[in-house]
Amino acid sequence: MHPLRLAWSTDRTRRWWRLPSCGLKSGVEFDERTSNIDPAIASRGDVVKRVTVHDVAAEAGVSLATVDRVLNGRSGVTTATAARVKDAVERLNYRRDLFAASLATGREYRFQFVVPSGNANTFMGNLGRAVEEEAERLAEQRILVSVDHYVAFDEVSLAERLAAIDTERVRGVAVVAVDTPRVKEAVDALVLAGVKVVTIVSDVIPSLRSHTIAINNICAGRVAGTLIGRFLGGREGEVALVSGSMALRDHVERRIGFEQVLLRDFPHLQILSPSEGRDDSGVTRPLMRRMLHDHPRLIGLYSIGAGNRGIIDAMEESGRARDIVAVAHELTIHSRQALISGSFDAVIHQNVTAEVAAAVRVLKALCDGQADVVQPGIPIDIFFRDNLP
Repeated sequence: MHPLRLAWSTDRTRRWWRLPSCGLKSGVEFDERTSNIDPAIASRGDVVKRVTVHDVAAEAGVSLATVDRVLNGRSGVTTATAARVKDAVERLNYRRDLFAASLATGREYRFQFVVPSGNANTFMGNLGRAVEEEAERLAEQRILVSVDHYVAFDEVSLAERLAAIDTERVRGVAVVAVDTPRVKEAVDALVLAGVKVVTIVSDVIPSLRSHTIAINNICAGRVAGTLIGRFLGGREGEVALVSGSMALRDHVERRIGFEQVLLRDFPHLQILSPSEGRDDSGVTRPLMRRMLHDHPRLIGLYSIGAGNRGIIDAMEESGRARDIVAVAHELTIHSRQALISGSFDAVIHQNVTAEVAAAVRVLKALCDGQADVVQPGIPIDIFFRDNLP
């Protein structure tokens, strides 16, 4: 059981229940790979069947050819008939299988992910592997996905990788962005060259990118603030923040949300200026040692980015791990062990597999000219030692 999510599955459809939190929709939300299931029926736990174009045609009282014309935006259908088809689609909660459509039309899609090197960052390594797994899954569906790496936090390296993309062959790009003017220009150049661009995990604003695929990071920061504030139970002292870099928009937004909650709800806690650990345990370990030495009143820690292995080592070496309420991001082998040992109290997590799948789905929809592409919502998961998967 999960405090924010209960999940159960049947053969081919995964259903997710999410509690309302941080502005997320209440009720039933579906995994990216779930389609064509009526939520009202699914919520009762009944056996349900996939809604097809045949069902839409029968509901609207039209032929399959007419449904096909409406779904693909082709001419030859009256306004009234098109409205009936669209109403039927909405009533039945019909969702097209876009990947099957690509096979039927014989189209080929080339998408490229551009992500930081994961050598020092377990989370980014997991993201890169998720892209490779998705690429293998989609290859026979004429969707060709590749992954390229840039030096973490290096805006020049990222801009160069984006500039090197073959805009004649690559139709869509998903990039873990660094939020700087140089990267914005590189993203905009791709879009102006006709490439569909989305950001994943971390955004660059303002830019011409179409969508961002990520959790609500301000909300994540607020959750961290609430957890630390309540877990401290009225104790007074200092709270530290360790980020990867303030050039990453996701880290900036998490800090904003965190400080909003602490300043509003827990004014007795003193927030220290953020320290940058470059998402590298070789940097966070000595950084955390100095922090523990210089701040004997430290009672709370929010690890905004990666490099958690170094933070854990320093806290455990000091003998103060159980005295400090610590909340971190991303469930990795290291943060998982820290939850079990009690060095971390909670871990806020985002599902990279869902993010990669959502990015591919959005890029394909954009390439197909769909005007109503919905911004995917990536839920926030919260793990404690008691609900580890």
